[in-house]
Amino acid sequence: MAEPREPVPSVRPGDRAENFSLKDQNDQVFELRKNAGRRTLLSFHPLAWTSFCAGQMKSLEEHFEALAALNTVAFGISVDSVPCKKAWADHLEISKTRFLSDFWPHGGVAQLHDVFNHEVGIARRTNIIVDEKMTVRFVKVYPTLSLPDIGEVLSFLETL
Repeated sequence: MAEPREPVPSVRPGDRAENFSLKDQNDQVFELRKNAGRRTLLSFHPLAWTSFCAGQMKSLEEHFEALAALNTVAFGISVDSVPCKKAWADHLEISKTRFLSDFWPHGGVAQLHDVFNHEVGIARRTNIIVDEKMTVRFVKVYPTLSLPDIGEVLSFLETL
């Protein structure tokens, strides 16, 4: 039986990116508008401490320099709390990639981007690229039990 298709988020390439602020695993605030001038990869994942999510975050860390060379900063975002994010980043030995906590209001940023799964209370696995001028350029929802293709993201960034 085929896996059900993921819903298509209402945020689309060409839309103005909505500003938000969240704390990272080190309790530091990230605000999207303060990243203007650089590209931002918002890499939503369902939950910390799961194998596909770990692979997704390790992929961001492994490609940190390649992303930076393309004027891009990647952020992992899930509904987990700041202390959970900290413990998980330490466990995965991730030190460069920031993990953002969309804990409260529960999934607020995922909801803002229309990638929140209300049935189970987690973000859908989604990559969203925001360009230097705060315009959404790329949106892709992936099956829950899959690893987003970082090569696809890098190739897309090379075309901007």
